[in-house]
Amino acid sequence: MRAVIGEESISMSLSIWGLGTSLPEHIMTQDEALEMTTNIVSEDERHRRLLRMLFRKSAVLTRHTCVPHPIAYEWIADELNGETEGNGGVATVKRTVKWGPTTRERMQLYAEFAAPLAKQAVGRAFEDAGIAPTDITHLVTVSCTGFDAPGIDIELIDGLGLPATTQRINVGYMGCHGAINGLRAAQGIAASQPGSTVLLSATELCSLHYRFNWDDEGIIGNALFADGSAAVVVGGPRESSAPSFKLRATGSCLIPDSRHVMSWKVGDHGFEMKLTAEVADKINTYLRPWMSEWLAKYGHTVESVQSWAVHPGGPKILSAVEEALTLPPEATKVSHEVLATYGNMSSPTVLFILDRMRRANAPRPCVALGFGPGLVAEAALFE
Repeated sequence: MRAVIGEESISMSLSIWGLGTSLPEHIMTQDEALEMTTNIVSEDERHRRLLRMLFRKSAVLTRHTCVPHPIAYEWIADELNGETEGNGGVATVKRTVKWGPTTRERMQLYAEFAAPLAKQAVGRAFEDAGIAPTDITHLVTVSCTGFDAPGIDIELIDGLGLPATTQRINVGYMGCHGAINGLRAAQGIAASQPGSTVLLSATELCSLHYRFNWDDEGIIGNALFADGSAAVVVGGPRESSAPSFKLRATGSCLIPDSRHVMSWKVGDHGFEMKLTAEVADKINTYLRPWMSEWLAKYGHTVESVQSWAVHPGGPKILSAVEEALTLPPEATKVSHEVLATYGNMSSPTVLFILDRMRRANAPRPCVALGFGPGLVAEAALFE
């Protein structure tokens, strides 16, 4: 069965003027994350054994979170009427059914922490671009881990002094490839309104959706996901001493028969991630045929691409992309480094990778690639 080729964006060159990233102050090592998840979630030795294997194979070493991890114990202590027992100053929860905070409570935390993180990244993007907040004409916000209105967009306008006339678009709940969708929107704006200066802000607080009870297909999120924000200022070509990354085009591919392999649902106790082992198989089967056809429209082949900014959804997804496209290990080196250092931050992650590549003046053409619920592959071509 042939993969469906999505509609292509307007072919109009869009330059990255500046890029900034930010992280919460709290850092959790993977050993700490494993200990916490084992204490809270595991119900028997089988669970503990699976968690050790899952966390060890995640390829994550450290992660940043907006809430210090001991609070996770506090979240459920009240639920258990304080039934905890000491363990070196850290509470160990007695086994029972645990759900953690309600979705409403998690959204209150999102409203508290998301905007300040976004402001930090945007401020660094402005500094990198050498522009003032008043130069912005359009704002694209990206997030799939929270809902709040007025939200990040209004906080950025009010808090950083963007013009009150800034035109806004929100790319919501699209998953790990959301920043690529945001770039597509920015490219469309620039093509239809020459002279525009577009700010893209992608912010995710994945840790708010920590699972407090065992779920065979959802527990992997506890081993992978983290918090972070990235911002990029884009506009038409201009003279600059910084390396030039110009967005040529974006593409989208809905992979056949894949709706069941990845999903992101709103539950009563946070958003619930489902990620099955079939994701890698689908990527192996369908990615190369689509990528070859899409790149050919712009005079490129898989082999002619010089750099790859692949979203590290997890080590198995990276391995599947490497195998499907026959990429050498060095092609995804930066993706592996970002996964190990920061975990999977969802939508900002690909911008963290692009930031490193841009500062290193990585060779072009460069393709950014991400995957999200559907299963959908999204790509951006930089020249």
